[in-house]
Amino acid sequence: MIKIIKPSLVITLILLTLTAVSCKKDSKATKTSNTEVVDLKQTPEVEEQAVEVKKEPADFIPKSYVPFDTIYGDLNKDGAEDLVYIIKGTDKSKFVTDEYRGELDRNRRGIIVLLNTKNGYELAVKNYNCFSSENEDGGVYYAPELDIEISKGKLYVHYAHGRYGYWRYTFRLQNNDLELIGYDASDNHGPIVLSDISINFLTGQKIVNRNVNENTYDGDEIFEKTVSKIERKKLTKLSEIKDFDEFDTREE
Repeated sequence: MIKIIKPSLVITLILLTLTAVSCKKDSKATKTSNTEVVDLKQTPEVEEQAVEVKKEPADFIPKSYVPFDTIYGDLNKDGAEDLVYIIKGTDKSKFVTDEYRGELDRNRRGIIVLLNTKNGYELAVKNYNCFSSENEDGGVYYAPELDIEISKGKLYVHYAHGRYGYWRYTFRLQNNDLELIGYDASDNHGPIVLSDISINFLTGQKIVNRNVNENTYDGDEIFEKTVSKIERKKLTKLSEIKDFDEFDTREE
């Protein structure tokens, strides 16, 4: 006997077959997609940043800058003489004409710290524009004078302001930078010291000596000493200071 298959049953069988094939393809596609997402071989490796080393220290001076001053000294206490460049911009648009002083170069200055190694000079710190020019307007008095010194493994950024006193920042090489560990300042009125301050950012100690006999004219100052603690924060890095003219630690 010949069995007759109803058309409706044929259509149902065809639909079931197509659905099974489609599900199989979708499953395969989903598996492939998941494999691509989790495949670690496709993840690029992050390379460590190489330390910049050059034979000639002058090769670290960027274009449009010139060396303004060069300071030598041992910053990492390895017996080798390291080098610090104070650099200065050469932008012609920064030249101005002063009524009394004539043409002045107001290009800002920066700092490059290089460590002397057996393979050449290694870049430790760079900050191209943190210092104002040497030709700023001091008003009725001259502008503070910048002086950089290396002594006993530390870098000192010193501002001398004549009869008004001075202030000085102390940096030490650590944590892949030069970090601010100390601040000292003297507030003067001519030869008379009105007050002086010393901050140790490593210990959090602040010492202030205030002259209570500030009307003296013969140098007979009388100081009252105050010792206090400041909140210890993350040390400031030399590379992160945007402008020393706006950088003040006395509010600590």
